[in-house]
Amino acid sequence: MADSLVKIYREGNLGNIEKLELLRNLSFNEVNDLDLSLRYAEELIRLSKLENNYLYLHRGYFQKGTKLRITGNLNKSLDAFFKSEEAATKAKYIAGQGTAFSSIADVYSVMGNSKNAMEYYDKAISLLRKTNNPIGLASVLLNAGDEYLKDKKYDLALAYFEESGGLFKKADYLIGSAYNLGNIGMVYAEQGKNDLAETYITEAIKILEELKDYYAISDYLTYMSDIYLKKNEWVIAVNYAQRSLILAQRYGLKEQISNSNLKLSELYQKKGDDTKSFQYYKDHIAYRDSVTNIKSVQQMADLRTDFEVSKKQSEVDLLNQGKKNRQILMTSSLISLFLVFLLALGMYRRYKFVEKTNVIIEEEKNRSDSLLLNILPLETAYELKKNGKVLAKKFESVTVLFTDFAEFTHYAEKLPPEKLVEIVDYYFSKFDTIIEKYNLEKIKTVGDCYMCAGGLPFPTKDHAFKMVFAAFEMIEFVRDSRNNNPLNHTRFEIRIGINSGPVVAGVVGTKKFAYDIWGDSVNIASRMESNSESGKINISENTYELIKDSFDCVYRGEVEVKNRGMMKMYFVNNPKANQLTIV
Repeated sequence: MADSLVKIYREGNLGNIEKLELLRNLSFNEVNDLDLSLRYAEELIRLSKLENNYLYLHRGYFQKGTKLRITGNLNKSLDAFFKSEEAATKAKYIAGQGTAFSSIADVYSVMGNSKNAMEYYDKAISLLRKTNNPIGLASVLLNAGDEYLKDKKYDLALAYFEESGGLFKKADYLIGSAYNLGNIGMVYAEQGKNDLAETYITEAIKILEELKDYYAISDYLTYMSDIYLKKNEWVIAVNYAQRSLILAQRYGLKEQISNSNLKLSELYQKKGDDTKSFQYYKDHIAYRDSVTNIKSVQQMADLRTDFEVSKKQSEVDLLNQGKKNRQILMTSSLISLFLVFLLALGMYRRYKFVEKTNVIIEEEKNRSDSLLLNILPLETAYELKKNGKVLAKKFESVTVLFTDFAEFTHYAEKLPPEKLVEIVDYYFSKFDTIIEKYNLEKIKTVGDCYMCAGGLPFPTKDHAFKMVFAAFEMIEFVRDSRNNNPLNHTRFEIRIGINSGPVVAGVVGTKKFAYDIWGDSVNIASRMESNSESGKINISENTYELIKDSFDCVYRGEVEVKNRGMMKMYFVNNPKANQLTIV
């Protein structure tokens, strides 16, 4: 849907209202790239302000708040939803006010502020019952029921789910029905009715997978993990929790990453593996804290709520005091304005000079920081700025990837240098995008060789999985480019080699810094690439041991490797059926 709408938007043949509506649909339907969806929402807000169109201003802020909430930026999300409600009020759009209040309640719910959440859910339900908007009403009832579920008020939760389910079914709103099924399943799970819970949640996940709504699937997978833990089927429980974590990491769902890590920590604690339990718990804390500073956000939320409650009383007080203070206020204002004018006249030139100087300094600082981060990882750049040098650091478990283009030298001899650089940049720019998506680290490029690593500068436990997923996307991109060839470039086949193991990382040079890694693991990864085949991913035995339970691999036997002797190698084919597929 989003791809089709983009084509219409780029043609630029729309009137003002049609363009606003198209931007709203683009922001709503773009579910895979949240940053792009936010840009559509910001453009909708900008154009709505120019047109003084409060209805679409409400819709723009609503889409912005929704995407910010999904990415875990609760502070900015709450602010956007309040602005959405203000715009809906100015547009006299009751349904918009109701949905905005509902979303404000959702943010309070995530913060753990149940009191404020229920207050705004009640406001939303009251408004939406006055409208002909059954899907909006059903959505608020569903979320209010979920809040009762959190408070363990199961009968009230089921009552709300029953009403919302009927409305979703009558409106034939499939995604709402899926959420309704999943939430009913969570109630049954909390009540210990595991068979009923599994039935409802499984059906919800099936529908949501077809709709590609991964935000809810990640939550429901953790409940499935709980269900199988209660059945003492620990392996299946861990598998569900790991699927939830991988899904949340792939789509940048920070709240779900935190919850999945917490669930895995609990599972390994029950298993008696305190080391893994502690590692998952640390990741849970890190992502939980990255979502928001709960204390400051709750303070802001409480201030907003208190302001609304006290606003009417303040207006009454001001009216009573107004008659007495008006004359005094006018006199004081005139004196103050005169003094301010004199002060401003004396300080104006100095202020403009300081302001201009500060802007120049800030621009230069930002440019310097940006250039440094393009060369070095964030942690390494910070250490270099702080200490003037970077100490080498050993990482016990890292996955290293090398790529190489087949017959590159043959083609390079026949191509002009400018054309050759343009082609290599075409491929490597896409590779940069892919590894950034999986939070991997680009190390360097040498000619047609591209090198990256996972598990540094911040150690992670899933670096091998992320690297294999990234490798699949690289091969898919090269294959598509070869078949379609939109720019009529010379196209290549690619070989990929991967190895996992310990490395040493550090910065070399004193003027032109370069972040690099060394060790036998790097050499083996290079050998895996040189012994690979076009269009295939060749991995070492070390990497195979890390991913064998999640990917179908073909054993190649022992292959003669230069300066290494015989080494076991494997080709990676596809993820196994019980794993998430590669998008």
